[in-house]
Amino acid sequence: MKVLIAGATGLVGSAITALCRTNDIAVHYLTTRKDKITTSEGYRGFYWNPSNGEIDMECFQGVTSVINLAGASISKRWSSEHKKRVLSSRIESLRTLREGISKIDQNQLESFVSASAIGIYPDSLTKYYDEEETQVDASFLGEVVAAWEQEVSAFNTFDFSVAMVRIGLVMSDKGGALPEMARPIKYFAGAAFGSGLQWQSWIHIQDLARMFLFIGENKLEGVYNGVGPNPVTNKKLVKEIAKVLKRPVFLPNIPRFVMQTLLGEMSYILFASQRVSSKKIEEEGFVFYHSNVCKALESIYRKEKTAAAPNTVFHKEYI
Repeated sequence: MKVLIAGATGLVGSAITALCRTNDIAVHYLTTRKDKITTSEGYRGFYWNPSNGEIDMECFQGVTSVINLAGASISKRWSSEHKKRVLSSRIESLRTLREGISKIDQNQLESFVSASAIGIYPDSLTKYYDEEETQVDASFLGEVVAAWEQEVSAFNTFDFSVAMVRIGLVMSDKGGALPEMARPIKYFAGAAFGSGLQWQSWIHIQDLARMFLFIGENKLEGVYNGVGPNPVTNKKLVKEIAKVLKRPVFLPNIPRFVMQTLLGEMSYILFASQRVSSKKIEEEGFVFYHSNVCKALESIYRKEKTAAAPNTVFHKEYI
C-alpha cells in the first residue's frame, strides 16, 4: 500500500503520516513549498500549486490510496479575504487532484478519502446528528463544508471508492483547538463560553488518524463522522481539561458578545452546538481507543500512551 497525502504537514496529516510509517506504508506527500520537499525511505515529497492547477504527476506513481486534507485554516479571523481563501483552497485542491487523477491509469487507485467537517450540521442543543442529515448550517462554515463536499462528490465518476470524514474537535496537544482551550485554564483564567451547554463532538488525534486509514484500507464509501462516541458540553470539556491540568475553574462563563468583539464572525465556532453520532463507522468494525473524554485528556497531557500492534491498526479483522 502506498498513500498520497495532500496536507501531510498539518495536525491531522502529520498523525496519519506517522501512523503510516509505523505500519510500513509508503507515503507520498504534496507541498506548495519546494524547500519543504524531502525524500527518504518510504517518504517522498512532491510540489503542487492548486491555485493554478499545477501538480507533479510523479506523485501518483505506485499510489493506491489518496487522502486529502488540504485547505486553509478556519481558526483565523474571518475577514472577507480569508473567507475567500478558506473556500478556494479547498475547491482548488480537489480540482487539481481530480485533474491529475484523470490523467493516470485509475486502475492503480483503490480509494480516495477526503476531510470534511461537522460544521455542516445545523447549530442545535437538542438534535443528535448522523450522516443522513440533509439540512446545512446557516453559517459561513456550513456554506464552506457544503461546497467542499460537493466537490468531493465529483470523484464518484471514477471507479475507486470515495469517502468523506466529517471531522469534529480534534484532541491533540500538538495543535488545533485544544491547546487554545487549555492555555487560559493553565493560567487560572479558564471558563466556559456562553451557556456552556453547546455540544462539542470531539475525537482523539490517534483515533482520527486510524479512521482515515481504516476507511481507505477497507474501501468504504460515503460520509462518515470523524468524532468519538461520547460528545460533551463545552462546560464539561472545560471542567475536564481543568481537572487533568489540576487547575480550578471559578470564573463566570464568557458572554458571547465579548468573543464577538474580540474575534468577530469567527467567534461563531466557539458557540455552535453539534452533537454528532459515531455509530456508522463503528458498525463497519472500527473500535475507538479513546471513547471517554476524561481518559483521552489524560493520555494527551499525562502522556499515557495507548500502543497499537504494528501492521494491525486498521484492518477490520484486528479491531
